[in-house]
Amino acid sequence: MKQSILTIAAALLLSASMLEAQGAENQQSSNVIENPMLWADVPDPDVIRVGDTFYLVSTTMHLMPGAPVMASKDLKNWETVGYIFDRLTDSPKYDLQEGTVYGRGQWATSLKYHDGRFWALFAPNEGGPMGDTYICTAPKAEGPWTIHSRLRHFHDATLFFDDDGTPYVFFGTGEMCQLTRDLKGVVEGSLRHYFQREDDERGLLEGTRVIKHCGTYYALLISHVFAPGRHRREVCYRTKDLNGTWEKATILESDFGGFSYLAQGTIVDTEEGDWYGIMFQDRGGVGRVLTVSPVRWIDGWPMLGDENGKVPATMRPYKSNQPATAIVCADEFSSSELGLHWQWNHNPIDEAWSLTERPGFLRLKTSRVVPNLYLAPNTLTQRMEGPTCSGFICMDLSKMKDGDCAGLAAFNGDSGVLTIKKQGKKMVLQMSEQKVSLTEREKAVTDVEEKVVETVELKQSKIWLRLDGDFQPGHGDAANFYYSLDGEQWNKIGTENYRMIFDYRRFFMGSKFAIFNYATKKQGGYVDVDCFDYSRK
Repeated sequence: MKQSILTIAAALLLSASMLEAQGAENQQSSNVIENPMLWADVPDPDVIRVGDTFYLVSTTMHLMPGAPVMASKDLKNWETVGYIFDRLTDSPKYDLQEGTVYGRGQWATSLKYHDGRFWALFAPNEGGPMGDTYICTAPKAEGPWTIHSRLRHFHDATLFFDDDGTPYVFFGTGEMCQLTRDLKGVVEGSLRHYFQREDDERGLLEGTRVIKHCGTYYALLISHVFAPGRHRREVCYRTKDLNGTWEKATILESDFGGFSYLAQGTIVDTEEGDWYGIMFQDRGGVGRVLTVSPVRWIDGWPMLGDENGKVPATMRPYKSNQPATAIVCADEFSSSELGLHWQWNHNPIDEAWSLTERPGFLRLKTSRVVPNLYLAPNTLTQRMEGPTCSGFICMDLSKMKDGDCAGLAAFNGDSGVLTIKKQGKKMVLQMSEQKVSLTEREKAVTDVEEKVVETVELKQSKIWLRLDGDFQPGHGDAANFYYSLDGEQWNKIGTENYRMIFDYRRFFMGSKFAIFNYATKKQGGYVDVDCFDYSRK
């Protein structure tokens, strides 16, 4: 009992220290983490610490390169430092041929550091061999990463190394197995359930993350509970013996910021032995955002949130005065290599884009005749961010061919799109609302419903296109669209407050800025993009 009281007291002192910044009205914003910690689409997080650096990996499904690795020193300023793979090649669907992988691809990567190397495990959300689990490894988080082995499918899995180096996989709803020491197979007879879900947990318990602390194993999972008065929550199972009985507790059941209850993520320690919890929350059109909370160890359980068990609105960064970094960035395209903040929609066609043919510009070439944006190769994307954000591009249209379509979109299963269309010798700018229909199995595009809202004829070959996003609570996840003929005077076009959505049956992803150029009649045209200017408020 005395030990329990001391544990609680220590936890409360730790919580008070970690939450010191809350309520201090004169605190400078540079010294505060405002939740969401990352107000952008960063779902299914796994976070580890190696030395003084935190590393985070997330799900990006059909975007390439995939499995982004982000780094931070203070849990406030994050930047993308690498990707676990450049592309996936198991099927032509990854190339937007014979179907697509919208909402599929890489899911819920697990990140670990063991014996001086980084390890990652992920399983694409596919059936058959396309869904086989990848285990990848690298000498450093930035890469280069190589495929170490392929195993059977493990849903929402985590890789775990015990103190003696024995590897395990925890996956699905309470399943686990031991891997061979070389991480290339499953130990025969080791597959088992280590818990059974409660009667009212009719959904999956998934997103497993496993850590070991003070000789106890902890498995963290999201629980979907449909009983009256129960909500989505983060639960924890613990044991001192992997073959023994596991106890269970709810460690977070909190709504936040005017949105619903949040869960799924992990906990991570600091060099000094403090702990933080990182969980995601569904926030509509922007996607699934990340929050950070203190962890209070109470009676041996990692309880997330403040003293009331709630996600705090603000927290003090783990370290002060770190350089400001971001995962969404402006770009002048002045480098010969594409910035890590960009991802392509599906595998790119490498010979159809360039940063060197016209230095200072991104050249997007048409290389395949396609009927619509959703089958267009080499669409370049970045996340949109809350609370509000704005991005614009400057585009040279002089080398477009008849039937070419180029522009900027709020890209998702339902998209708001600014398209320049070359029609013979004429060019027009259209703002349209586009909605894709996909088959359930192959995610093949069966139809794109396009509603043209406004058309403007263009008399020049240079244009600026702008997209503003507003994800503040109650603002309807609104996108507004603009164009300029001189880069100074902006003209609004099309739908007022176009509503961006999150649709788990198609893209399962937040809306993205998307720069595109595709051919509907003949290939060979191109556009040059001078810049991507970006701001967030």
